[in-house]
Amino acid sequence: MQLSNFTDYSIRVLIYLSALTEGEMTNITEVSKYYNISKNHLVKVVYKLGKLGYIETKQGKYGGIKLKMHGSQINVGKVIRQIEPLELLDCSVSACNISPVCLLKRYLWDAKEAFLKELEQYTIDDLINDKTKLISLS
Repeated sequence: MQLSNFTDYSIRVLIYLSALTEGEMTNITEVSKYYNISKNHLVKVVYKLGKLGYIETKQGKYGGIKLKMHGSQINVGKVIRQIEPLELLDCSVSACNISPVCLLKRYLWDAKEAFLKELEQYTIDDLINDKTKLISLS
């Protein structure tokens, strides 16, 4: 199972913000340079994370982005469920002769749920081994 770049970037932004001192703001340009990701992509990611209530954005000269809550309160599985559609198989698109007897879709759904349940055991902070090292890498 492969997550989209959008989901990957979303998790990375949350990790970066979680590694900052509580309340500290940064900006999209800094995050973009740190991860070597297009600023245009990150603008969309930050917008989505803001709409979902994970980050606070402030415009203007003294603006920036920061977490709205501590990284220990952000569940990785929940974030992925909210961002990633994770449709592994779409049997409704084409007429499939075996649809009435095929169980593949059900098994893939079960596998997806097991994957997400595993990730629901972790928070953003759990993904960071050493916050001071993470920030010093920039």
